[in-house]
Amino acid sequence: MEQRIEKIKKQLHSQSYKLTPQREATVRVLLEHEEDHLSAEDVYLLVKEKAPEIGLATVYRTLELLSELKIVDKINFGDGVSRYDLRKEGAEHFHHHLVCVECGSVEEIVEDLLTDVESRVEKDWGFQVKDHRLTFHGVCKKCQVETVKSS
Repeated sequence: MEQRIEKIKKQLHSQSYKLTPQREATVRVLLEHEEDHLSAEDVYLLVKEKAPEIGLATVYRTLELLSELKIVDKINFGDGVSRYDLRKEGAEHFHHHLVCVECGSVEEIVEDLLTDVESRVEKDWGFQVKDHRLTFHGVCKKCQVETVKSS
């Protein structure tokens, strides 16, 4: 974790920002809950446990800054809640998600499935792709099994 924090600190410094104690507390929460797709409120409640003096507005500003600097990705799975996801180290693109419409679980696909699509978009439409996001909405394996059991 300390290596990731040091890299994020360098990213901030390269854009003339500092890793303040408040920002570091927020980054630590995101690292500790990397698989959880936390909302700003979730991050705030977890940060508050570590540093009670940090306010919600500070957490929001920190998340927005980290999003602008592409350290985190701000995502919405269609439920009206913005969630924050740390970018994987060395990732050129945002990773993909599988969202279960039954239980709300979110699974990540780290493999980039859109390389060919991206090439075609650039070639056929002359559009320079900077990033992409792909979210599949469906029913997870667990909910499918439970549906079969209850039938």
